[in-house]
Amino acid sequence: MSIAIDVAIIGGGSAGMSLAANLATLDTGQQVRVFEPNTTASRECHWGLWANATQYEKLRPAIKGHWQGWQLVDHRHQLVKQSDNFTYTSLSSSRYLNHCENLLHGSVQLIRAAVDDVEHQADGALLTAAGETFQTAHIFDSRPPRTAAGGLIQHFVGREIRTQQPLPNVGIATLMDFRVDQSRGLHFIYALPFSKHHLLVESTMISRSAQPESWYTDAIDAWLDDRGICMAEQLALEVGCIPMDSVYPQDPRHAAIGAAGGALRRSSGYAFSYIQQQTRQLAERIASGHYEVPQPISQQLLYMDGIFNRVLIEYPELGVSLFMDMAAALSGEQFARFMLGQASLMDWARVISAMPKGPFLRQLLDV
Repeated sequence: MSIAIDVAIIGGGSAGMSLAANLATLDTGQQVRVFEPNTTASRECHWGLWANATQYEKLRPAIKGHWQGWQLVDHRHQLVKQSDNFTYTSLSSSRYLNHCENLLHGSVQLIRAAVDDVEHQADGALLTAAGETFQTAHIFDSRPPRTAAGGLIQHFVGREIRTQQPLPNVGIATLMDFRVDQSRGLHFIYALPFSKHHLLVESTMISRSAQPESWYTDAIDAWLDDRGICMAEQLALEVGCIPMDSVYPQDPRHAAIGAAGGALRRSSGYAFSYIQQQTRQLAERIASGHYEVPQPISQQLLYMDGIFNRVLIEYPELGVSLFMDMAAALSGEQFARFMLGQASLMDWARVISAMPKGPFLRQLLDV
């Protein structure tokens, strides 16, 4: 005997749990089940975004750190940005997912199990999970996407540490410090000081292939040594890989949401804000009887990001200057808007004027 539900969400990560929490908040009365076998603690990582005041308050239960200022650094320049309207914010993924889970009630439930099988039918699908069968009219798949071999990726290893000495400038987040080995790809350090003695530092590279884990941890150690920062204790190790090229859903028969559903910014790897926008709009559509997945990133922006990434691939020697020149052309407010996909025409004009014309025109003509 199958259990009848209206919506099945495969995967309880950022997109899946955000959609479920939005549906629970709207109280649509539809029977919704999220299928996720892993606990939140087992998937702890950090998610970053630029949050306005409203978003900050909404996300407060999950916030691990926030900074009014942020910087990009190379051997020539230190560009410090700040905004009155946006705060660079780091979330604990487990806190966020627990917060979403606490919002679920009544007809919206989390099932701590994987989907074992999906049998598609003319009027929906039969899902098997936790020894039971669920008859559903709609499936939304939030699992990570498949990627094409050889595509551009952003890969990183991060250490969350306690330091022996107090850290300087804890009010500034370092988004990109390019004063590291650039021989194997566009490489930078990302560092978030949560307090005087609490630091997340990641070695991140943008290229077509990853390196052994020791390569990243050696880069972290060298960066800490150069600044006289001594580790008292390692609290956690974080490893990740973000696609910056074309992505594909795990199963093309399902409606994909999240990174596989078009909510990942290819030129930067940022996704959380776009996932929030997508799942909020989708929940509102479901409440009104419509089930099409909205696309939070415009086709024009995807096109521009594609050209930018092709320049990174074809002209790796320009990588550092592309990011530094873009940042130099924008105020903190404009930079945050640009990263959020909310850039004005004037913001775009500033970015385009700062870019080297020849490489971009050649890639434009090759499209």
